[in-house]
Amino acid sequence: MASTPLHLGVALDGAGWHPAAWREPNSRPAELFDARYWGDLAALAERGLLDFVTIEDSLAARVASGDGAARVRLDAELIAARLAPVTSHLGLIPVVTTTHTEPFHVSKALATLDYTSRGRAGWQARVSGTASEAALFGRRTVAELSTAELAEAVATGRFPQVVHELFDEATDAVEVVRRLWDSWEDDAEIRDVAARRFIDRDKLHYIDFQGKHFSVRGPSITPRPPQGQPVVTALAHAPLIYEFAARGADLVFVTPTREDGPAPIVRQVADAADRVGRAGEPLRVYADLVVFLDTGDATGAQRLAHLDELSGREFVSDAAVFTGSAEALADLLATWQDAGVDGVRLRPGVAVDDLTVIADVLVPLLQQRGLFRTEYTETTLRGVLGLPTTVPNRYANA
Repeated sequence: MASTPLHLGVALDGAGWHPAAWREPNSRPAELFDARYWGDLAALAERGLLDFVTIEDSLAARVASGDGAARVRLDAELIAARLAPVTSHLGLIPVVTTTHTEPFHVSKALATLDYTSRGRAGWQARVSGTASEAALFGRRTVAELSTAELAEAVATGRFPQVVHELFDEATDAVEVVRRLWDSWEDDAEIRDVAARRFIDRDKLHYIDFQGKHFSVRGPSITPRPPQGQPVVTALAHAPLIYEFAARGADLVFVTPTREDGPAPIVRQVADAADRVGRAGEPLRVYADLVVFLDTGDATGAQRLAHLDELSGREFVSDAAVFTGSAEALADLLATWQDAGVDGVRLRPGVAVDDLTVIADVLVPLLQQRGLFRTEYTETTLRGVLGLPTTVPNRYANA
């Protein structure tokens, strides 16, 4: 195997990332709310020895173009909780918004997921920046950017104050969650039956977080997770969000173009880490790529054209789109690894079809080239990702 093996994950979003994916014969649209469907996808990913699956979520129901079908979702964290007992090595990373949720509840839910998965939990932190999402709660208003304004902000890197405030809040939320995970020392549970003491209260700590957005004393009511600190991730498209990821995340998903590749973004992420003074472990960089792979029935390009015809418009994405064979994709992944990314997160255009090709065709090709593992050798998500598996507790020696 190569001295630096490729890390590979998959992003799951219902029937797939194409709005018309649910209309494909293998997509099982009647089972999208069935635990068995999600279990089958996780089993496919684990069969392919993938690092993790991320599970998309949003507070807004998006409407698929062309046919009026709403892309509604189950709660991503609860899907991950259901997948925990039916998987054994696969990392489980649900999307959980920071904008309208309380970090105390987030920390408790993800710590619980880390327990039920025996150390395989992660979190993709995301802001919710639309007025419609804010209206669901009615506790505040959000000044929403138009599509054109958002595109210009991403292109220029100049975001209005409302966006800065959302990411300032998200930064605080991640910090609160991390502090709450540390608010119990690892040996705080003593379970001394004779002395009738379950907890050593001296090993529970107030976090005393005071900020513009949150005032949280703590401690948590859930013991420190098995990983100490479950893996925190973020999706980022611009320097402002790279800085957010560098402040609080272990891993950042980025969206390079096919033309430029990931090298320019890798440099921008490193610059962002320098600006915020990140210390310790470097921020891992994973490139996102939407894939429509060749199958026995059609080429990837033919499959995408058919899906576009069903939806009535051309598919567009924030991430680059790949159509072609697993062999060509393996070539691209090797090239991107050489350009400096730590891994790649694939977004299957049609979940069942493309994930099957990833697990059964792409992964064996990568293994033959010495670019990917042939077995799981670590039991925790941090271990699989190459992160330190022993994480010091910030309060243990305070």
